[in-house]
Amino acid sequence: MGARKRNRANELKEAKKTQYFAVLKECPTSPRKMRLVADMVRGMEVNRALDVLKFSAKEASGRVEKLLMSAVANWQAKNEGVRLEESNLYVKTIAVDSGRILKRLRPAPQGRAHRVRKRSNHVTLCIDSKNEKTDNE
Repeated sequence: MGARKRNRANELKEAKKTQYFAVLKECPTSPRKMRLVADMVRGMEVNRALDVLKFSAKEASGRVEKLLMSAVANWQAKNEGVRLEESNLYVKTIAVDSGRILKRLRPAPQGRAHRVRKRSNHVTLCIDSKNEKTDNE
């Protein structure tokens, strides 16, 4: 590995230590349906996002709610002395990527077969705190 590549890898590793995120892989829901839920909570405060997900009728909202709780738990593990209510946490980024697609066959009339694509997705959720900077200048 070259010096520049190694330095960049170390920079990314250090930057990852200051981020609080959770990843959900191979979720058996289509990415399109999951993106509808992800768009609902992007940029929201964590407590409000949890309320929205809890009372949403969509099936994918339960999985995203659990993922958000995992990201909050990761934040609490690194910030032990800080209260959750005073930290002003919000959903910084939430990305939904396509996972593997299982290809199945469904019988069709006249001896034919139709292909059914069972899609899955990966969700990455990152939370951050809104720090109020007050400068007396």
